[in-house]
Amino acid sequence: MANKALATRQKMQFRVEPSPKPRNPVATAALQRAAGAHVKTVSGQRQQEKRLLAKLLLKVETDK
Repeated sequence: MANKALATRQKMQFRVEPSPKPRNPVATAALQRAAGAHVKTVSGQRQQEKRLLAKLLLKVETDK
């Protein structure tokens, strides 16, 4: 009965992951072509100008 301990061990299993779905090469090429520099939105520009104005006002107040 020497093999009793070996029989209760968990058996080794190999899992094979399925390969990912093939991608559409035409779609990736179109997405890469569409990328590029974009213009900030009006609200984004307004918020940036507001931050710059606050920074300038803070600088003017500290210079006095």
